[in-house]
Amino acid sequence: MSLKSSRKVLKADLSAFDAAFGVPVCGIDEVGRGPLAGPVVTACAFIPAEKLKHPVWSSVNDSKKLTPQKREYLFEIIKDQCIYHIAEASADEIDTLNIHHATLIAMKRAYHGLHEKIAVSLALIDGKFAPSLPCKTHTVIKGDSQSLSIAAASILAKVTRDRMMQTLHEEFPHYGWDTNAGYGTETHMNGIAAHGITPHHRKSFAPCKSEAA
Repeated sequence: MSLKSSRKVLKADLSAFDAAFGVPVCGIDEVGRGPLAGPVVTACAFIPAEKLKHPVWSSVNDSKKLTPQKREYLFEIIKDQCIYHIAEASADEIDTLNIHHATLIAMKRAYHGLHEKIAVSLALIDGKFAPSLPCKTHTVIKGDSQSLSIAAASILAKVTRDRMMQTLHEEFPHYGWDTNAGYGTETHMNGIAAHGITPHHRKSFAPCKSEAA
């Protein structure tokens, strides 16, 4: 089945989509493009055909549409029901490369980590841009609402990054990273104004750029 003829499957049948191509298909998603601090985290997920009947998949959706409690619950089950790899690009890499290229590099790292466990023929990428990979790629706008493997990847990436920011909050408690995950909330902005920036802030992002000058 070609990509062109499979678009109705993509939109209509999440549980069958990955199997519809007749080839191993993985999904890749990222979390953390917009925050002022912390890494951008990506995940690459492959759901074996024999695992698609598990009831967990009826609850898997775009991670942003799920409560933190629901994501945490699904996280462990998804890890058990798929083959996956999680990767990141650091704040320093984001500052050096810019967020776009750092995200693509993190996606490549996630893919290659998965590739060490299983070879896939097609990678579905959430969004408009795909990294250069040694397999076919297909970008899907709002893919985490349309592809089961991308949705699984989005939950894996989101929970992983939130846990990272929780840990960093324990070391740097003035910025509210336990609740804002590094985004520019009032608490975070007040923390920067009072305490300056940390090694985990993205110095190429305003207002961190002016603080780093």
